[in-house]
Amino acid sequence: MATQSTRTLARLMMAPSVLLLLIWMIVPLAMTLWFSFLNYNLLNPGNVSFAGLFNYQFFYTDPAFFQSIWNTLVIVCGVLLITVVGGVAIALLLDQPVFGQGIVHILVISPFFVMPPVAALIWKNMIMHPGYGVLADMAKFFGLRPIDWFAQYPLLSIVIIVAWQWLPFATLILLTALQSLDGEQKEAAEMDGANFFNRFIYLVLPHLARAITVVILIQTIFLLGVYAEILVTTNGGPGYASTNLAFLIYRTALLGYDVGGASAGGIIAVVLANIVAFFLMRAVGKNLDR
Repeated sequence: MATQSTRTLARLMMAPSVLLLLIWMIVPLAMTLWFSFLNYNLLNPGNVSFAGLFNYQFFYTDPAFFQSIWNTLVIVCGVLLITVVGGVAIALLLDQPVFGQGIVHILVISPFFVMPPVAALIWKNMIMHPGYGVLADMAKFFGLRPIDWFAQYPLLSIVIIVAWQWLPFATLILLTALQSLDGEQKEAAEMDGANFFNRFIYLVLPHLARAITVVILIQTIFLLGVYAEILVTTNGGPGYASTNLAFLIYRTALLGYDVGGASAGGIIAVVLANIVAFFLMRAVGKNLDR
């Protein structure tokens, strides 16, 4: 009886927070859904009419739509590949006893605390600039022609910048998982004559499977909304070469002043994100049940 009353009290105490969270989520979503059915342009806010599914049809038939979907997939998959592979490699290095290990950990993790616009500005003006960037100076030193990264390889540049920001996060999660590996298992594998490659494939990698799944899940959710790095560096260009779905919605809303079309794009983005999250959550659940 006491347990039941305790649970009821706990639910009552949590109810205001849950209700506030629902309002915080549902109200903007409901407004976006409503605006997606309207002809609503910021240049003529007084002339609002019901558009039905026209905004969805317009957004779907936009030549930039499928290009933005493809760019979003490239950014997500490219960043995940770099951060997972690089995170595992760096975690293996940091797991070894080295001098000044604490300082090394701080230096490795520090890029994660740099704000996205600041990180994009650093890479744009100090590293990838074709005139006076670090990479341009290195190319000139070796007698090569500097690369204009944001003009020639805009999408790759975005992937590199975003991966640089998320690599510390993946490294931290994977290093924590790696340090939880039982030392006796390592010693037993070494005594059985297993080399480093075999220990990594049959012992370390299976142990890191759950951590890798968590990294992929969390990063995917955030990478679907990459925006600041594109705005600061390429502005979605050249053309639509580096425009992802989030930036296309921004361009439609604030550059095209089309609130209705942007709202329809936002609903489409929410649906696609939920589909991705559903399959990722199922994959995480199956992995954790093993």
